[in-house]
Amino acid sequence: MSEAVENLPAAATGSVRRSRDVPMLVERARAGDPRAVARLITLVENGDALLPEIAAALAPYAGQAQVVGLTGSPGVGKSTTTNELVRALRARGHRVGVLAVDPSSPFTGGAILGDRVRMQDHATDPGVYIRSMSSRGHLGGLAAATPQAVRVLEGAGCDVVLVETVGVGQAEVEVASLADTTLVLLAPGMGDAIQAVKAGILEIADVFVVNKADRDGVDATVRDIQGMIALGERGPGQWRPQVVRSVAARGEGIDDIAAAIDKHRGWLVEHGELRRRQEARAAAEIEAIALGVLRARIGSLRDGTELSTLAARVAEGALDPYAAADTLLAQLAR
Repeated sequence: MSEAVENLPAAATGSVRRSRDVPMLVERARAGDPRAVARLITLVENGDALLPEIAAALAPYAGQAQVVGLTGSPGVGKSTTTNELVRALRARGHRVGVLAVDPSSPFTGGAILGDRVRMQDHATDPGVYIRSMSSRGHLGGLAAATPQAVRVLEGAGCDVVLVETVGVGQAEVEVASLADTTLVLLAPGMGDAIQAVKAGILEIADVFVVNKADRDGVDATVRDIQGMIALGERGPGQWRPQVVRSVAARGEGIDDIAAAIDKHRGWLVEHGELRRRQEARAAAEIEAIALGVLRARIGSLRDGTELSTLAARVAEGALDPYAAADTLLAQLAR
């Protein structure tokens, strides 16, 4: 996206870094200015007071990008696979945005943000925007700001947005509510057939990618996943998850992954599932924003006497916690 910057005055591009002019930032982002994109995502991550204005300015561009999520346990090759997918998508002429979420320390709050180190091949490509984000303690594999950051990249004209989660466990499935297509990456030697049938992350996959397929045990891993898929009940026309092998470090199998994504995209459009997923994603955003506002209001009550009074009555047995919660909600409504 850097080509557009060359046509802008130096003073203008420099002013973008601290600008609070939302219409100007969105206009520059639409023109491909990476500084404007970075500024908008920073405002989103920080929960700035301009966030509602930013969301309103980006609303006309919602749903214009294909959102692909990549998730899996630590060490399965998510960043390497993302890097190779970017290469394949750029070969097709797509503008690509990447949001790579890294874990933050529960002690210091810091994060290395090292995923993009593996994507240096694309650092000078004007058709690629890569942003590392700290999870900031948010559970589920993403950062709280990731959905709005996706909207920024859609507004910036990205055709495809790749969202790479932190290394996740069995129950961290939030990416499925954000992505049109979810890739779950696995590697040989990370579990047996029992692991393959456990509920959780394996249930959200639209495409399974068995990476590091040059290792021993790959056939057993593929067989276990196919067995798990066979156990699922599916009606006529329902999507059957694809299983693809790859060795991302050597660029092998990437075309097969891209083909599986294309096949799933076609199914989504044909069956009206794409619109349903987009509406579900919007509902999740609305709910998260509303809950955030409620949490902030509840937090403000802690500075008053209402919550303390209710807590004291519950502690002494004069009031049950459900009745106290009803009273607190009534207070919020007022």
